[in-house]
Amino acid sequence: MSRLRNERGQVIVLTVIALTVLLGMSALVLDVGAWFRTKRQLQATADAAALAGAQALPDAPGTAQGMAVTYADKNGGGVLAGDVTITSTYNGNDTIAVAAKKNQPGFFSRVFGVNAVDVGAKAKALVGVTNQAMYVAPMVVYCDHQYIHNCNNNGHMPDFGHQTTLNYDPMGAPGAFGMLNLGGGQNPGSSEEAQWIDQGFNQYLDVNKNYRSDPGAKFSSQNIQGALQDRVGTVLLFPVYQTLTGTGQNAVYYVIGWIGFYLQSYTVHGNNADLTGYFTTYIAHGVLASSGSNGPPNYGVKSIQLIG
Repeated sequence: MSRLRNERGQVIVLTVIALTVLLGMSALVLDVGAWFRTKRQLQATADAAALAGAQALPDAPGTAQGMAVTYADKNGGGVLAGDVTITSTYNGNDTIAVAAKKNQPGFFSRVFGVNAVDVGAKAKALVGVTNQAMYVAPMVVYCDHQYIHNCNNNGHMPDFGHQTTLNYDPMGAPGAFGMLNLGGGQNPGSSEEAQWIDQGFNQYLDVNKNYRSDPGAKFSSQNIQGALQDRVGTVLLFPVYQTLTGTGQNAVYYVIGWIGFYLQSYTVHGNNADLTGYFTTYIAHGVLASSGSNGPPNYGVKSIQLIG
């Protein structure tokens, strides 16, 4: 009986020790979980801060740094000016790196001598000329327009902010009115073309590619005019073409880049139209060219991509 009582006593001691260890490990798991949540939040903050700051690159690295810190402060903090660095990958000042960090206290982990841990996250964003673009409008602009003058990737930037009128009359080929069949299949109807104007074409489009003309002069359509009215006071993303060949639905525009156009007003005369506004810089939803030297001409349209 004495031996049985001794064994029972040992079991109680072992049970208490096991429960203590189990509770301690459970408590530590709670702290570790909190640290991981903080890390996820810091990663989101770093990513968003890098994307925000990248909007000012490559032209204003100081502004980019300030924008990154300001955005981080509004979304959880953890980023100081010294945590933001501007470097060059393909072109000067085209990369921004953000390091977010916080010192997080431990609660249950203090039992194991861990009072606090440093939690951090990093993000890096690259800015460059847009190669593939999404949400493109179906109206073209000629690369030798008086405010562009760059058909050969000569490094000349467009003259932004100068009011101009784009004439969508017959463009040197029967059936070519400056509107594209972005879908590539059957000629789009006026409602589909209007949707491309109002919302942009919802697939990625490549440069250095032939795009068929939409031979129907649809500017007289109420759908098209309604879409244009919706876009007054906004920036449209236009394809820039280098050559126009063929006729009718076989007419093709060879597109070499993208340009932003701020639409101020439009007038319709018969089946044709004039769009008045000015060229402007634009941040497009797109895929970057592989390098600055091999990309399309820079018409002021850039995209931003997280790279690390």
